[in-house]
Amino acid sequence: MNQKQLVGEKAATFVEDGMIVGLGTGSTAIFMVQALAERVKNENLSIVCVSTSKATEELAVSLGLNMKDLSEVDEIDLTIDGADEISPDFHGIKGGGGALLYEKIVATNSKKNIWIVDDSKLVDTLGKFPLPVEVVPFGSEHVFRKFVEKGYQPEYRKDDADTKFVTDSGNLIIDLYLNKIEDPKTFANELKSEVGVVEHGLFIDIVDQVIAGTATGEIEVKTK
Repeated sequence: MNQKQLVGEKAATFVEDGMIVGLGTGSTAIFMVQALAERVKNENLSIVCVSTSKATEELAVSLGLNMKDLSEVDEIDLTIDGADEISPDFHGIKGGGGALLYEKIVATNSKKNIWIVDDSKLVDTLGKFPLPVEVVPFGSEHVFRKFVEKGYQPEYRKDDADTKFVTDSGNLIIDLYLNKIEDPKTFANELKSEVGVVEHGLFIDIVDQVIAGTATGEIEVKTK
């Protein structure tokens, strides 16, 4: 069993009957959604799920999970999602799958957040993974130019057809190749203050628990 499957299945065990559950996006989250659907079927759990992307919603519906829109629930009990990098102080970079805006909206409306990763995502300092910044298409070239001037080495996210990637909410993503983010909180505030930026992939003070899988098949659970 690979690390992603290992932590995905482990995370599904944290869901309890009666919960409203946020379902993350990405390759690791897929295993969690599949395992959760199995539990619902085998244990007759009564849960409601909210998705962070169209792709996850389609998978969840196909597996028979009870899906609702975020606007239909007051609060989410638990959201389980992947992450691209996690620092020792529990800050993270997310958005490699392009769903960072919806992921952050769901996460900030959740009582508890669990991130599921393989242990290669646990880093000393954030920034090696390109930081995604979601921008509105209108005026995006100006935002891009400002990022160039600041030395952030921006690149537009492209899809398989080599055209600009479009998010579920119709925006574009500019990936910043920073290598190192010395002060994630300050940088997060700087990005958010840039007109045209909708959201960024720095998730500050959001996660409560991290489930990491190791190459030897062990699982490490870290609690903030």
